[in-house]
Amino acid sequence: MLRSTILAASRNRRVEHLVTTAPISRTVVRRFVGGPDTASAVAAAQRLIADGLTVTLDHLGEDTTDREHAQAVVDAYLELLRALEHGGLAERLGPLTARSEVSVKLSAIGQALGGDGEKIALEHARRICAEAQRIGATVTLDMEDHTTTDSTLGVLAELRADFPDTAAVLQAYLRRTVDDCRELAIAGSRVRLCKGAYQEPASVAYQKRADVDRSYVRCMNALLAGTGYPMFATHDPRLIAIGAERARFHRRRSDEFEFQFLYGIRPDEQRRLAAAGHVVRVYIPYGAQWYGYLMRRLAERPANLTFFARSLVSKG
Repeated sequence: MLRSTILAASRNRRVEHLVTTAPISRTVVRRFVGGPDTASAVAAAQRLIADGLTVTLDHLGEDTTDREHAQAVVDAYLELLRALEHGGLAERLGPLTARSEVSVKLSAIGQALGGDGEKIALEHARRICAEAQRIGATVTLDMEDHTTTDSTLGVLAELRADFPDTAAVLQAYLRRTVDDCRELAIAGSRVRLCKGAYQEPASVAYQKRADVDRSYVRCMNALLAGTGYPMFATHDPRLIAIGAERARFHRRRSDEFEFQFLYGIRPDEQRRLAAAGHVVRVYIPYGAQWYGYLMRRLAERPANLTFFARSLVSKG
């Protein structure tokens, strides 16, 4: 019921006006969103990189409803990549990692249009990957709900023929994911592992937190046992500690895997890990449509309400 209420609020213009104009909202935006436009996102990236971190940027927008809208999203990513280049932020750190990258939801560039949607998304993703490759950045394909998993992995396979460093995202709460990890843990393969935030049925996803955590650790081991480049996206101190221990067990150097955090979450821990020699990447969402982004994240898992409220009063 709470999820339905949040989703209804996300579509209510009056509620949107109240939320976006409230003083507390400015704090939320500054803390969790890189800014309303390309310039502010690049400035946020610059600050983080100056602190020894790496970044991935996600352009926020309304749901893509037609091909013209999908093209506008592509143009926004091309503009972002050129701005990163001009800011001197597109620098390779090694064969499989870069100072800056972009995270792209295939639904935003055409996948959700139906019919030729997957083909449109693939064509658009190629343009983004080509520009990223030109400037020295990388691209990660964000994962959405389970109904898009096979389509997204199919597009990934097509892209990797020309852009082999394109990264996948796998979600530990899906029952299938440990097998996907084993399949993708190959040389040159970059894989971000997250817990997952969409509301999924028990037939495809673990429902209890303990079960999701156990799956996350199994997936960590599967990725570290392979020859790819794992990227552990979690704010959970226990899972971070387990990831570091498992990496040592698998004889991984600190530059052979990385930790990832959302922008504004546990910044002290981000800097601590970076100071200890780990690669730490911060996921920066940006764009004027931050209201929809935050509301959808809360609707995907209403428990996030407590998490975000706690983060507002904690700088660490």
